[in-house]
Amino acid sequence: MGVVERKQRHKEELKKDILAAARELFTERGWESTSIRNIAEKIEYSPATIYLYYKDKNEIIFDLHREGFKLLIDYFGVLKGVADPFERLKAMGRAYIRFALENQDTYKLMFVMEEPLRHVESCVAQDWNEGDRAFDILLNTVAECQQKGYFKNLHTANISFVIWSTMHGLCTLRTSGHLGHVGLVRNSGMDIDLLLTNAYEEFVKMMEQLKA
Repeated sequence: MGVVERKQRHKEELKKDILAAARELFTERGWESTSIRNIAEKIEYSPATIYLYYKDKNEIIFDLHREGFKLLIDYFGVLKGVADPFERLKAMGRAYIRFALENQDTYKLMFVMEEPLRHVESCVAQDWNEGDRAFDILLNTVAECQQKGYFKNLHTANISFVIWSTMHGLCTLRTSGHLGHVGLVRNSGMDIDLLLTNAYEEFVKMMEQLKA
């Protein structure tokens, strides 16, 4: 490997370190309580090094959102080979749950924490289509389901939003710990992840009823 290649690899690895440190600090301390200096200290570099890559925290959180949606698209991408659209839709729901549980800090930054989202919105002038692409995968799958007789007489975008909202609610309850409180209150003794799985499967049964 030549000098140029080594420098490029180091640059890419350092950028990954910056994003990983920022993700952890944002979720632990909150947006306002995390500074560029905090991020630099965590990766044992000077703040000046961070500014070689990002001009401020807005750009960092923007990149974290982009990376998060790219990862979510990857989770959906492995399901392209599922020919039946309703089976694919069900698998997408399970993939979404897996994404949320396996990447909880990223999920919270993307969908739960309000402060980072406000700063992402300040960067909308930049090229950022990952979020649209992720929703379009759901939208197109629902449209295919409608061609097969599901969700007849329902607006494609609206029912897609209902599906995403339901999945978001289940995953947020799980990642925030509130689902555990529900289990305790009901005194069911059920494993939390089993409770999440059962709730999702009941939702699937409801969707199955929406077929002409």
